[in-house]
Amino acid sequence: MTNPRLRQGRHSQVGQVYALTTVAYRRQPLFTHRHNVEQIIDALRFIEAERITCSLAWVVMPDHLHWLMQLRQRTLPACMQLFKSRSARLLNRTLCRSGPFWQPGFYDHAVRSDESLHTQALYIVANPVRAGLATRLGEYPYAWCRWPLDG
Repeated sequence: MTNPRLRQGRHSQVGQVYALTTVAYRRQPLFTHRHNVEQIIDALRFIEAERITCSLAWVVMPDHLHWLMQLRQRTLPACMQLFKSRSARLLNRTLCRSGPFWQPGFYDHAVRSDESLHTQALYIVANPVRAGLATRLGEYPYAWCRWPLDG
């Protein structure tokens, strides 16, 4: 996180659900090719297989990622560091490049107990529709949701 104000009030709590956003370095549209997106998805699945998170929804947009997940262990910054380092290693190897892959930091929102997880998940997977990358829910190939996509 480059801005110290982003750290103020940040508290990781195991069992808490978070909506996260992280952005590609210099907002490069690196996630327009299927193979690149598969590397991001592999990193998300690895973290889940390690029982660090339980993913509820995600969408890989051309230059950023939205992820709704429940933290199962570690801290939120440690989880994001693992995700970013693993995905950057995979993608830099795939693209035959080196250097930064993600912008420093990330945005997080701790989902309150009175917020609907299903509504949050649908909001995340609807990002491609709002961005004009799809015309309806379920059409965009790089989105996933634990629940059915009907409103």
